[in-house]
Amino acid sequence: MKILILGLNHHTAPLSLREKVAFGPTELADTINTIRATLSSPQTGGIQECAILSTCNRTEIFCAVEDSDLACSALHHFISDLKGVPLAELEEHLYCLTQEDAMRHAFKVASGMDSMVLGETQIVGQMKKAEKEARNCGGLGLYLNYLFQKTFAVTKEVRSTTEIGARSISLAAAAVRVANRIFGNLSNSKILFVGAGEMIELCAAHFCAQAPKQVTVANRTIERAEALASTINASSIKLADLPQALPDYDIVVSCTASSLPIIGLGMVQRAVKKRRHKPMFLVDLAVPRDIEDEVSSLEDIYLYTVDDLGKVVESGMKSRQEAVTKADLLIDEKVKEFHLWMLARNSVPHIRNMMERAEGLRMSELMKAKKLLSKGENPEDVLEQLSTSLMKKFIHDPLSHLRNTHSLPDEEHAKVLQMLDHFYQGR
Repeated sequence: MKILILGLNHHTAPLSLREKVAFGPTELADTINTIRATLSSPQTGGIQECAILSTCNRTEIFCAVEDSDLACSALHHFISDLKGVPLAELEEHLYCLTQEDAMRHAFKVASGMDSMVLGETQIVGQMKKAEKEARNCGGLGLYLNYLFQKTFAVTKEVRSTTEIGARSISLAAAAVRVANRIFGNLSNSKILFVGAGEMIELCAAHFCAQAPKQVTVANRTIERAEALASTINASSIKLADLPQALPDYDIVVSCTASSLPIIGLGMVQRAVKKRRHKPMFLVDLAVPRDIEDEVSSLEDIYLYTVDDLGKVVESGMKSRQEAVTKADLLIDEKVKEFHLWMLARNSVPHIRNMMERAEGLRMSELMKAKKLLSKGENPEDVLEQLSTSLMKKFIHDPLSHLRNTHSLPDEEHAKVLQMLDHFYQGR
């Protein structure tokens, strides 16, 4: 069995493609079950375990498979068909990682080392949600369960022994920086948050620290909007009231789970006209996007996506390079540990076969010895014959293997000889 991670992220794919292949919360269980039901045969790589991580920056499928090449190919076609993305377009941006490469990737992702914001902590919570979702629908087995638990342990150690998260600039903080550049002091600004999830809560904390003039939360479920609004001294409105309310706000931060844009070009055009072309700063943190891309072409509109804000936070990367180097060394050590665990697990069937074969030989010779003893043969002669016969049968396979190693390169042949020499000397 092998570990495989197939996916794309902000390093390999543009936002326009990431939003096409993103999985909403309601899609995860059905997709995991479909993959396990339709791609479990040897012809499709024998995918036995599956989990999906889908965030604004990445979509990744974690699997335990029998054949990584076949499984990778099968998943390419699966995503292409499911999401309606041409295979050629998809393959240009996908990566397929196996074994040590997959382990190292998982450790880095959870530690915030592969994030748009170096050292950010939100990703490990998202991975824990992905693990829980996969577990609840039966997607986790021995291998992925161990991978995720090891990943969370490594993440904890990276954060406690390095400064990977020190002085990191979040996307929310970056959005505030851009807003300050546009409007200066935000004390006269009116801010509208669209959505009521974790990302909006984080953004609300950063923006409200600037003491804006007015803050409102819009959400499809008014109860959730009211709950968040009560914690930040804001008002709340229904998402359906957004078209009428939009012109009243200078800053709009949106992050919902909608599969389609909820703020369209026409809606923003009308808002700009009503505002008499007073500038608006729109922040779209959703994937798929909440705000139509065409909105960016309007005058007096400053539209920033997650990728745009990612460029703002890049400036702080160099100062934390020492922490990255230290974290890399730690992760390399943990990858070796995981590799040894995988080797041990994968060797279990071979060890079991060896034990069964040895037991079969032992029982066969024992039965022969008992028959000889029952016929009155000398016990010492029977024991001598038993031990000699067992010795010959136990070394038959290693000797046969040794005779067939002459075709190997000299270095490999020497390794086999050394291994057998150490074994039979009891070392």
